[in-house]
Amino acid sequence: MGTGVPPSEQTGCAKGDPQVYCSEGAGGTEAVQVTDCESPEDGRPQNEPSYRNPEDSGQLMASYEGKAQGYQVPPFGWRICLAHEFAEKRKPFNANDISLSNLVKHLGMGLRYLQWWYRKTQVEKKKPFIDLINCVPLRQIYGCPLGGIGGGTITRGWRGQFCRWQLNPGMYQHRTVIADQFTVCLRREGQTVYQQVLSVERPSVLRSWNWGLCGYFAFYHALYPRAWTVYQLPGQNVTLTCRQITPILPHDYQDSSLPVGVFVWDVENEGDEALDVSIMFSMRNGLGGGDDAPGGLWNEPFCLERDGESVQGLLLHHPTLPNPYTMAVAARLTADTTVTHFTAFDPDSTGRQVWQDLLHDGQLDSPAGRSDPSQKGVGIAGAVCVTSKLPPRGQCRLEFSLAWDMPRIMFGAKGQVYCRRYTRFFGSEGDAAPALSHYALCQYADWEERISAWQSPVLDDRSLPAWYKSALFNELYFLADGGTIWLEVPEDSLLEELGGNMCQLRPTLQEYGRFGYLEGQEYRMYNTYDVHFYASFALIMLWPKLELSLQYDMALATLREDLTWRQYLMSGVMAPVKRKNVIPHDVGDPDDEPWLRVNAYVIHDTADWKDLNLKFVLQVYRDYYLTGDQGFLRDMWPVCLAVMESEMKFDKDQDGLIENGGYADQTYDAWVTTGPSAYCGGLWLAAVAVMVQMAALCGTQDVQDKFSSILRRGKEAYERLLWNGHYYNYDCSSQPQSCSIMSDQCAGQWFLRASGLGEGDTEVFPTPHIVRALQTIFKFNVQAFAGGAMGAVNGMQPHGVPDRSSVQSDEVWVGVVYGLAATMIQEGLTWEGFRTAEGCYRTVWERLGLAFQTPEAYCQQRVFRSLAYMRPLSIWAMQLALQQQQQHKKASRPRAEQGGLNTATLGPKEAMANPSPV
Repeated sequence: MGTGVPPSEQTGCAKGDPQVYCSEGAGGTEAVQVTDCESPEDGRPQNEPSYRNPEDSGQLMASYEGKAQGYQVPPFGWRICLAHEFAEKRKPFNANDISLSNLVKHLGMGLRYLQWWYRKTQVEKKKPFIDLINCVPLRQIYGCPLGGIGGGTITRGWRGQFCRWQLNPGMYQHRTVIADQFTVCLRREGQTVYQQVLSVERPSVLRSWNWGLCGYFAFYHALYPRAWTVYQLPGQNVTLTCRQITPILPHDYQDSSLPVGVFVWDVENEGDEALDVSIMFSMRNGLGGGDDAPGGLWNEPFCLERDGESVQGLLLHHPTLPNPYTMAVAARLTADTTVTHFTAFDPDSTGRQVWQDLLHDGQLDSPAGRSDPSQKGVGIAGAVCVTSKLPPRGQCRLEFSLAWDMPRIMFGAKGQVYCRRYTRFFGSEGDAAPALSHYALCQYADWEERISAWQSPVLDDRSLPAWYKSALFNELYFLADGGTIWLEVPEDSLLEELGGNMCQLRPTLQEYGRFGYLEGQEYRMYNTYDVHFYASFALIMLWPKLELSLQYDMALATLREDLTWRQYLMSGVMAPVKRKNVIPHDVGDPDDEPWLRVNAYVIHDTADWKDLNLKFVLQVYRDYYLTGDQGFLRDMWPVCLAVMESEMKFDKDQDGLIENGGYADQTYDAWVTTGPSAYCGGLWLAAVAVMVQMAALCGTQDVQDKFSSILRRGKEAYERLLWNGHYYNYDCSSQPQSCSIMSDQCAGQWFLRASGLGEGDTEVFPTPHIVRALQTIFKFNVQAFAGGAMGAVNGMQPHGVPDRSSVQSDEVWVGVVYGLAATMIQEGLTWEGFRTAEGCYRTVWERLGLAFQTPEAYCQQRVFRSLAYMRPLSIWAMQLALQQQQQHKKASRPRAEQGGLNTATLGPKEAMANPSPV
């Protein structure tokens, strides 16, 4: 265990090599033998031990040599052995991966981008909103993030490392902080017999610590917002189960905003000797980067007793401007535990002092008073330790929390100060870290009950595949870890002249705040609307008030204009930043001043994009349908009229169907579309159909008649120009790709069905055509691509070869695939839907090692693009489709079978209160 042995002499985790160390710190020389840590044998039975479920874990658990199952670890989720190594190492997409023909097409854009990138990074000293030069490299390490919605996040990797940080809003630091660790100490009869950092790392700092945990005897299990790490301690007859809990609670707008995480350690003694067990949680003040360099950081102990519950720990004060914060590492003090601390040590030293302190008696010295401020260039860290007695064949529980208090924030432009959502409940003075810690440690049991009540109907449904249960909940990580910000909205910040006609705008924003999440951790734009179209299902189903708040913000931005001219990189043309009465692409860059300056995206002038306005209309009606909020619909109706009026100009021949402009004028922003197209044409017809419904609800007969006429003409044109008997052609150009099979061609029908339309009297696209198109997509884009094991490729030529006419047509977009799967389920192709989506899950989470960083796209070989992306939240559309399918089945049963209750009509408010069994 290395308790007194220099690191250079410590024995590693190797096959057939028993580890024997001497415990010198407690005054003894007794040898302690740790069991062999052998590499797994190739011939190991695949069904052993009993909890192994090949469908769940596949090869991810093949290296696990332990027998421990852990304490109350659920059967479903993403499970991986800490010794696992992913065989496939992909790289981010870059210019070298572009074909010569596509490189020639984008040569001008590339040169303009390089000029823009140089000006942004070297002159303005800013980070580009999309950095194609310095992509985030592949790191197959991430696990469940800590922290609620909008207060910042800290990701703890599946091997236990704290490795991805988003404390400043929307700005990520991918840095493993070595000092941030859990360490276990076991003592028998007053002697330390085992002391180990619970990390497989072997770093160059803190070398007095015993590193190199044997990963073959530990595994990680994630079911967001909780995660479990199980450690079977070799030779000790002790199993540790660390349960990580974050308050992600559907329909909760208070606790879900808290910047906290809880670690509950359940320790099981399977031996016949009593033990004293200690867990030490060490944490660096800061990340060890440039923000720490000036010094002035300091730590201090605290104790907070309230309502009969006592919490003790350390406050790590990080006063660096512009966004100072305090971190709290805390533990719950009970009648059975002792809490001690080590206020300050140098995390870049050998760490001998704190290690020997713990080794001596399983506790820390707990000096009083605050530490001295750190010196320039010198780091500072602290540690909190909880100790308890562990009886023979018994169990004990040790509870820690991690909280961070950055109440007031400034974005990159430093133009305005904002308060985070949680300050409504804990204050904005920067002194809330002790109260946050106390609250988390006292409330986490209630959070877990609520999480279980929410997830159980899905997890207990035996008709749903195991991979889906993992994907559905684990993909939700992005709602908190998408650079997410949730702000309080001061009353004087809302302009009366713009929002005056929206009666619920002020009450909604002031009661529920302002919500923003990035298009992706690498594509740094808040609320990118063409992508939110897909991801929004998670928000409207789980936190509907945040979806409505976002919609009000989008409506406000639509009515504004910014006539500042700038050059757009794809075309090189000059055009305004934002025109009035068109939906913005995004509400801004966190490195600038979001909401005040929108449209950070400078690739295209999106005022002429064909999909943004339509997606707003479709989402407005979908949101109304699922919430039943008539006031919201009335407020949005004038905005819908305005954006549809702006959209009318794209129907150049007045046949009721819009035409694309011969460039990539929609969410596929590198895939050229010309004339009437399956994707935008379908969205247009769906939006027109929705306008007919909204006009009827709002009592405007003339508008209803107008859009009914457009719909009749548009339907005829769409079928005549695009339907080929098997699917809808990509577009009406003279190019070879015009007959490509687009996986996303039924997006309009998808939203209609999600909104209770699209069949019977409200049918827009002939049902036989939709079903035939989906079957064709499944045959070609799914089954004929990569052996049917990687989801649906965006474009497939009718002779079975991927469409390589653009850099996006031969990609798989995970969020699009989940939306396609939802559409298949809606149309009765449930098996095909699950099979399609399964390919993406297994590729991302099991093969490529991209857990908790699901990318926007990957190709059949070599590359991925844009890690940790918004669009895959669309998997919640699959859950909506399943629930509506179940509702339809119930409604079609005879009354007697329903116990006399009439469920023929799907009540909007009742539809999505919680995932239900299907």
